[in-house]
Amino acid sequence: MFAGRLTQGTLRSLDWLASITLPPEDIPEHLQTGRRGEEDAYFFLRRRGYTMIARNFRSPHHRGELDLVGWDHDVLCFIEVKTRTSRGMATAESAVNRDKQRELSLVARDFLHLMPDECQSRFDIVSIYYDGGNHTSEKHGPSFELFQNAFSLSYNRKSSQRR
Repeated sequence: MFAGRLTQGTLRSLDWLASITLPPEDIPEHLQTGRRGEEDAYFFLRRRGYTMIARNFRSPHHRGELDLVGWDHDVLCFIEVKTRTSRGMATAESAVNRDKQRELSLVARDFLHLMPDECQSRFDIVSIYYDGGNHTSEKHGPSFELFQNAFSLSYNRKSSQRR
């Protein structure tokens, strides 16, 4: 537990040092917020006992990406991370609509081809909210909501092998 917090603290320190010594990245702010959310979600899930095995997995056959993939005991979890700087009108997890679920399912099916046949899997969503948009504040860290088994993967390995 301590080693994970030490690693996270070290990464935050390196991010801070990079922000003051390197030229600013030419990345829109919402993408920077999303990247930070994925990093925080990674450590949040590790503290909850997940064993992470992949980040930002992309398939050569389908568009989209799996933000995180990890084991929760003996279940392989495909994790979608949604980050918001406020709790405005809609919840972060509501952005994972049917179209997004379908896109994620196709990429997950390709990932499952790399796994043993008996592999159990599920989709989880992690919603992250930063207090007032200040995602660098250590005093008021992000709040997390974990939705396990958020939607299902109707997966038939035999039919998906017919490409």
